[in-house]
Amino acid sequence: MKRKLFLILPIMVLLLLAVLLGRGLQLDPHKLESVRIGKPAPHMLLQTLDGHQFDSEALKGRVWVLNVFASWCSACVIEHPRLLQIGKQDRVPLMGLAYKDKSSDTSAWLQQHGNPYQQVALDTDGRVGIEYGVYGVPETFVIDAEGIVRLRHAGPIDDTFFAQQVEPLLAAGGTK
Repeated sequence: MKRKLFLILPIMVLLLLAVLLGRGLQLDPHKLESVRIGKPAPHMLLQTLDGHQFDSEALKGRVWVLNVFASWCSACVIEHPRLLQIGKQDRVPLMGLAYKDKSSDTSAWLQQHGNPYQQVALDTDGRVGIEYGVYGVPETFVIDAEGIVRLRHAGPIDDTFFAQQVEPLLAAGGTK
């Protein structure tokens, strides 16, 4: 009996591991759950790249997009052309959050690649990123007119991001 158990137990453990690994491979890393979805966006009061102050309360009543990026982020270069398109459309405030970056590096990076943002808030110590639950950069959040986080997208945004994620909120008057 003990001998049978010693043969069956490893097989059962291997089958369980195979099921768990198979499930993990089916998950989409861009759809990481966020504790902020459906909850108020953390208040931000930060210095901006141009020396002013960014206060997220000023955006209440409007749908807006927060893109978390950094000059040291290679994936940020991939999504940047799409952000430039969104910025040119001027349909929704696009705010940048320079995450754990030096202002001089952020400024140089935006000069080189173009600046799609209405404002760039500086989160040099990463405190605001932590409040939003940022894992890494880039990450993009859509905040509705009531100040509620409606979407968190981890990784570079794609060509369909605006049409599929932001447009429906705008069409609904800024709330879901």
